[in-house]
Amino acid sequence: MGAAMLSELATEIVVPVCAVIGIAFSLVQWVMVSRVKLTSERHASSANSSKNGYGDYLIEEEEGINDHSVVTKCADIQNAISEGATSFLFTEYQYVGIFMIAFAILIFLFLGSVEGFSTKSQPCTYDKEKMCKPALATAIFSTVSFLLGAITSVLSGFLGMKIATYANARTTLEARKGVGKAFIVAFRSGAVMGFLLAANGLLVLYIAINLFKLYYGDDWEGLFEAITGYGLGGSSMALFGRVGGGIYTKAADVGADLVGKVERNIPEDDPRNPAVIADNVGDNVGDIAGMGSDLFGSYAESSCAALVVASISSFGINHDFTGMLYPLLISSVGILVCLITTLFATDLFEVKVVKEIEPALKKQLIISTILMTVGIAIVTWIGVPSSFTIYNFGVQKVVKNWQLFLCVGVGLWAGLIIGFVTEYYTSNAYSPVQDVADSCRTGAATNVIFGLALGYKSVIIPIFAIAISIFVSFSFAAMYGIAVAALGMLSTIATGLAIDAYGPISDNAGGIAEMAGMSHRIRERTDALDAAGNTTAAIGKGFAIGSAALVSLALFGAFVSRAAITTVDVLTPKVFIGLIVGAMLPYWFSAMTMKSVGSAALKMVEEVRRQFNTIPGLMEGHAKPDYATCVKISTDASIKEMIPPGALVMLTPLIVGTFFGVETLSGVLAGALVSGVQIAISASNTGGAWDNAKKYIEAGASEHARTLGPKGSDPHKAAVIGDTVGDPLKDTSGPSLNILIKLMAVESLVFAPFFATHGGLLFKIF
Repeated sequence: MGAAMLSELATEIVVPVCAVIGIAFSLVQWVMVSRVKLTSERHASSANSSKNGYGDYLIEEEEGINDHSVVTKCADIQNAISEGATSFLFTEYQYVGIFMIAFAILIFLFLGSVEGFSTKSQPCTYDKEKMCKPALATAIFSTVSFLLGAITSVLSGFLGMKIATYANARTTLEARKGVGKAFIVAFRSGAVMGFLLAANGLLVLYIAINLFKLYYGDDWEGLFEAITGYGLGGSSMALFGRVGGGIYTKAADVGADLVGKVERNIPEDDPRNPAVIADNVGDNVGDIAGMGSDLFGSYAESSCAALVVASISSFGINHDFTGMLYPLLISSVGILVCLITTLFATDLFEVKVVKEIEPALKKQLIISTILMTVGIAIVTWIGVPSSFTIYNFGVQKVVKNWQLFLCVGVGLWAGLIIGFVTEYYTSNAYSPVQDVADSCRTGAATNVIFGLALGYKSVIIPIFAIAISIFVSFSFAAMYGIAVAALGMLSTIATGLAIDAYGPISDNAGGIAEMAGMSHRIRERTDALDAAGNTTAAIGKGFAIGSAALVSLALFGAFVSRAAITTVDVLTPKVFIGLIVGAMLPYWFSAMTMKSVGSAALKMVEEVRRQFNTIPGLMEGHAKPDYATCVKISTDASIKEMIPPGALVMLTPLIVGTFFGVETLSGVLAGALVSGVQIAISASNTGGAWDNAKKYIEAGASEHARTLGPKGSDPHKAAVIGDTVGDPLKDTSGPSLNILIKLMAVESLVFAPFFATHGGLLFKIF
C-alpha cells in the first residue's frame, strides 16, 4: 500500500503550527480594529489617512468628526448592546452548564454499563482476535471529550459575540470617512472570529487526540470512538445557542418592526422604539454566538466522523498517524488558505464605493475555493499513501489518493455552488426577490405566496449538488469519502465565518448610526454594508445546511458500522416506522421554535405598545424609552422557550435507541436527514428573500423599486409583514434544523455501543 511522504513528526508539527498561526492572525486583526478609538480625537493623522485614495480630513470636517456628543452616543449605545448580549449569554450558559454536567453523567453511565463497568480488556469490535481497552475507558474518555467540545463551542460563541460588540460602533465611526474604511473594520472583526474559531477547534481536537493516545496506545479504534464525544459536545451547545439566540433576536425584531414600522411608521432602529436595543443585542447572540457554535459543531462532527471511519481502515490498522490525521491536515491548510484570502479583502484590494462591497465578499468565497483546491491536492499527495483501504460495511475497499482528492474537492465546490444558488434566490439583485417585491403591490397575502414558492423552488439545485457529492464521494471512498467531502465544504470555514460575522456587525453599525442621530449619508453607507452582509449571511446558512447533510450522512454511516447493522432495509417495519417518525421530527421541531418566537414576540409587541401609549413625549422624541424591560422580555422568553425543542432533539435518539433498538433508530436518523435538509434550505431562503424584498423597496435604487416605495407605502408595509413572517424561518427554525440532523446522528454514534448491547427493550419484551 505504500506510505505517506509526510512523516509522523512533520504531521505532529504542521497541525499545531497552522492552528497557532490562525490564532496569531486573528489577534493581529483585532489589534488593527482596536486602533479605531471610541473617542472624539482627530483621526486625520493616522497611518491609513489616505487609504481610500483621498484625504480623509475633508470628509471628517464635512461629517463633523469632532462632534463629541455623537461619538459619546455611539460609545454609550455600544456599551448597552454589549452589556445586554453578555448578560443574556451568561444567563443562557448557566442553564446550559447544568445540562452539560447532567448529560456528561448520562454518557458515563450509559457507556460504562455496556460491560457492567468492567475494567477488563475486551475483544475489539471489528477484530475479535485483538484485545481493546475496556468499555469503562470509552465511557470516561467520551465524557471528557464531550466536555471539551462543549466548552470550546461555548467559548467560540462567546468570543465571537465580544468581538462583534467591540467592533460595531467602530464600524459606524469609520463610515464617516468613507464606505471603504467601514468595510475593512467590519470585515477584520469578522476575520477575528473566523480564525479564532477555526484554529481553536483544530488545536483542541489535536491536543485531545494526543493526550488520549497516551492511554489508548495501539487501540486506535477505542481512541477515535472516544473522540466522537467532542463533536457531540460542540453540537449540543450549538443547539441551545442557535435556538435560544434565534428566539431572542426574532422576538425583538418582530416586536420592533410590527409596532415601529407598521403601526407607528417610524424608521428601523429609531431610538424612540423601546425594542431597538434588544433587536441589536439579538443580532449578536443569534447570528454571531449561535452561528459560531453551529459551524464549530459542524467542523467537530465532520472531523470526528472521518476519524472514526479511518480508525477501522488501513490507517488505523497499520497505525499510520499521518494518514489518520488527514482530516486535520485539510483543516490546517484551510487556515493558511483563508489567511491569504483575507488579505485580498483587507490589504491587496480596496473597496472604494458601495457597489464594490458585495463583489469583494463574493470574491472571498471564489478565491478561497480555488486556492483550497490546490491546497487539498498538495495535502493529499504528501499526506496519504498512493493507495489504502477503507472499511465499507464489512469489507475493505481499496482507494487511490487521487480518488480521495476528488472526494474532498467535490464537497468544496458543491459548497460554492450551494452558496451562489442561495445568493441568487435571496439577493435583491436578481429576479426571484424582485418578483417577490413586485407581488407586494397587491398586499401581504401575495407576498407570502410568492415567498413560499421561491423557498420551495430554491431547494432543487442545492439538493442535486448534495446528491452528486454523495454519489461521487461514496463511489470513490465509501463513508470516509462522504466525511471528507463534508470537511472539504467546511475547509474554508475561517473565510465563511468572517463573511457571516461581517453581516451582523454591519447591521449593528447601521442601528448605532440611526440611534446616535448621525447624518443620512452615514446611514446610507451603513445600509449598503448591511445589504451586502444580508446576502452573504444567506450564503453562510446555505453552506451550513449543505455541510450538515454530508456530516449527518457520514455520522450515520459510522453509527451503522459501530452498531453492527449489515443493511438498513426500509421495507422492514422496524426501520419504516423509524423513517416516517424521523421525517416528522423537523416539522415538530420547527413548530416548537416558530411558536416560541411568536409567543415571545407577542409579549414584546404588547410592551412596545404600552410604552408608546403611556410614556408622555416618547413619540415626539422628548422622552427616553425603557430599553431594559424589552431586553429582559427577550432574555426570559428565549431561555424558557429553548428548553422544549432542545429536549426533543437530545432525548429522541436515547428513547428510540433504548426502547426500539438500532434498526428503528437508523430509520429515524435517515428520515430526519432527508426531510430536515429540505425544510432548512426552504425556510432559510424564504426568510432571506422576504427580508431582501423589503430592503429592495426601501433602497429604491431602481425605477421598478421606486414604483413600489417609498417607506410607509402600502407595498412597503406588505413587504414588512412578509419580512416579519420570514424572520423566525431564516434565523430560528431554518438554521437550527441543520443542528437537529447533525446532533441526532452524532449522539446516536456516541451511544451506539449501549444501543447495540442493551437497546430494543420493547421488542425484547414482546
